[in-house]
Amino acid sequence: MLNKLLATVKKEALLLLRDKVGLAVLFVMPVALILVMTLIQDSAFKSINEKGIPIVFVNDDNDSLGYNIKQGLMENDLCYLVDSIDGKPATAELAKKAVSEGNFLLGIVIPKGATAAIRKNVSALVDETMNGSDSLQQQQDSVEITILIDPVAKKSFLNAVTSNLREFISEVKTKIMFQSFSEQIADVIPDRQNAPTNSYQKSQIIHYKEIFASAASEKIIPNAVQHNVPAWTIFAMFFIAIPLSNSILKEKTEGSVFRLHTMPTPYLLLINGKIIVYVIVCLLQFLLMLAVGKFLLPQLGLPALVLGNSVAGIFLLTLATGFAATGFGVAVGTLATTDHQAAIMGSLSILLLSALGGIWVPSYVMPQVMRTISSYSPLNWSLEGFYKLFLRGGTVNGILPDVCKLMAFFFAMMAIAHIANLKKRNV
Repeated sequence: MLNKLLATVKKEALLLLRDKVGLAVLFVMPVALILVMTLIQDSAFKSINEKGIPIVFVNDDNDSLGYNIKQGLMENDLCYLVDSIDGKPATAELAKKAVSEGNFLLGIVIPKGATAAIRKNVSALVDETMNGSDSLQQQQDSVEITILIDPVAKKSFLNAVTSNLREFISEVKTKIMFQSFSEQIADVIPDRQNAPTNSYQKSQIIHYKEIFASAASEKIIPNAVQHNVPAWTIFAMFFIAIPLSNSILKEKTEGSVFRLHTMPTPYLLLINGKIIVYVIVCLLQFLLMLAVGKFLLPQLGLPALVLGNSVAGIFLLTLATGFAATGFGVAVGTLATTDHQAAIMGSLSILLLSALGGIWVPSYVMPQVMRTISSYSPLNWSLEGFYKLFLRGGTVNGILPDVCKLMAFFFAMMAIAHIANLKKRNV
């Protein structure tokens, strides 16, 4: 049995090595895609501005600042604001966990006592105005608003969101300060000659701290490289379905498949040779893409690819993706009856699955209906797994659901191919 398996592996390897054009498609095409798309999107990331950004809001202040910010964000078309998670009031810890899991692109945490700190600083400003002292710098209590960021979100996308948030928060802060300032000095300074100046603008009472909600040990900055290398590598791995299906059809047209069926060997054993060879090709594709992201792209002035914390997770997810892509190719090759059918069925279905899976357009900017559909694409399962590893600092445990879904897809494709082959043999 082992000798037969090795013989089929050798046969498939020789056929693949003789197909120079096919090898070029498998290895040169993904490299070109990564280079071109990354260079293009590196600047395109800076001009994205979408509506309905999912944001989780934590109001620990429970006072004027928190309430005004919440109201303003809810009225802003740019945001889709929620203040609860799974039916529970959002906390800073729950918000960070939810953002790190990709449920929200941003989380905003207004700290306890934020409004009280602003009022205290306003009182110091009044004292400075009244007494001409410079006590403000010594008495100032700063307010730190935490902005939690999903590393998957594009940098330009975040800039657009946080820019609007900063502008609105500053407006709220100014409103509160003016109200408090006016109330405190109205009875003390009846004339306008000693009215308060705008010296408060020089003091930065509110500071912002941006935190990428990731479990990675090193700081990972989301960029075009972190998105495009895994995305187009997955696309290339699934594109292997075309040469694989052509290999199956070539055996049919040449009649070799009928001779193989006369041998006392199960169909799955014969097809396992193809699976092993093409899964190895998928692994080689992935290694090549990692090398491009790690060493070639920095030479073009782009950031180097950061791999995250789990090498074991990367290998496991890559292997599962390779099996899913190979199983899909076997199913296409078995169902198709001509080379043209295989080429059209394979290429169009891969393009459709990649578009739905977030390869071409990130799934989080899709309408809700399309996001739901996207979650059924095997390319999306793989891409989400790599996002967890490369951007969110995930481990093997984090990507196990994605690995299980990819392997389930592989077994489903193999079952379809086996049933289709039995029907064709019985005809």
